[in-house]
Amino acid sequence: MSRGTSFPAVCLVPGEASGPLALLTHPLSLWGGFDPHTGRVTDENHPQCGLQIGGRVLLMPGGRGSSSSSSVLLESARLQAHPLAIVLVEPDPILVVGALVAADLYDVHIPVVSVAAAVLARFEGAAEARVDARPGHARVGFL
Repeated sequence: MSRGTSFPAVCLVPGEASGPLALLTHPLSLWGGFDPHTGRVTDENHPQCGLQIGGRVLLMPGGRGSSSSSSVLLESARLQAHPLAIVLVEPDPILVVGALVAADLYDVHIPVVSVAAAVLARFEGAAEARVDARPGHARVGFL
């Protein structure tokens, strides 16, 4: 892994963000698995329970259901405890809706992109990441 390396992505919600990285090895449901007040993973069955994802670029394989996850993401945006960006292997329309509504209601922009599964593994051990999500040209990289 070298500083400045980036990978192609698909833009789901446009925007740019960079910051500390939170890499989840398993999908997460924000409904019941994430505290929108603290920005931490709270699902006791999740391997990264307790990890801070608010204020970080979140990389994970995908969401794990509950249509209410969009509401939890929206609430975390209102409380300023949201992920700075979300990078997924499996696109999740529920998280996309939450990010779009956060921009509309609170002017909080949470870019969302999807990447190939192999890209997620390349971020293991990285401390910071950058997301540049533009329609037709999206990239995710190390800082």
